[in-house]
Amino acid sequence: MSQIMFTDLDGTLLNDAKQVTPKNRQAIETWLAGGRQIVITTGRPLPSAIQLARELHLTGPGCYLIASNGALLYDCHTASILFETGLSRDFVRYLLDEADAWGIHAHSYSKTNVLCEHATPELAYYEQAISVPAVIVPDIAKYLSYDPWKVILIDRSSEKRLRDFQAAHREWEQGRCSSIFSCSFMLEYCPLGISKGNAVRTLCNHLHIPITDAIAAGDAENDISMIQAAGIGVAMANASPQVKAAADYITNADCNHDGFAEILNRFMEDKTT
Repeated sequence: MSQIMFTDLDGTLLNDAKQVTPKNRQAIETWLAGGRQIVITTGRPLPSAIQLARELHLTGPGCYLIASNGALLYDCHTASILFETGLSRDFVRYLLDEADAWGIHAHSYSKTNVLCEHATPELAYYEQAISVPAVIVPDIAKYLSYDPWKVILIDRSSEKRLRDFQAAHREWEQGRCSSIFSCSFMLEYCPLGISKGNAVRTLCNHLHIPITDAIAAGDAENDISMIQAAGIGVAMANASPQVKAAADYITNADCNHDGFAEILNRFMEDKTT
């Protein structure tokens, strides 16, 4: 029987207006009432993810979140960090310098803020999108006394330029960190071995839930690893073709038409089959 649901936010649980539809909310309440768990699984940093969990009323028993593509696991009910890791500040400095040389916006994070070395339109867009304030500092690597969760590059005008940057730095990346697209205009560099898929495995082990009893749903490239890791991997109807190719099930409805409720309602039926 399916016991735990891992869900991406944008394009999956949330519709294009960044809202949870009434049918999705009702399905979540029914899911949790049956003693199951639900896990927000996102590339967003912890402050943004916690804020959304509170807005969605996902702070009771059985509610968890995975932030920064797996760099942090958090128990929403006890407000405690279960796992956390970071990207070496030497690697952060290198990526920021390389992005600057390419003319691409890049930033990282403190525990409470977005950190950037330049004010850019991309920073303003991102700051508004995740509702976390940004701080401009002269040198992020020196400003921090710890390794941050990740570095993100943003280019809203050219996915190709980000793809070219990733390809050009693939050899450097080996053995140092991992890169993934969270959407077509966001390229994220995370600590080595960190992914949503590995975070799914880690949390299932922590909760003593067999991975075969896990469902994972998403729509973007950074969701593929968790879709492949879970016992049942689900792609939204609005997902990219490569995400759909990795999934066991593709929803009939998209994120704007209660596609997430479709998943929960379908697989809650496991208990009677």
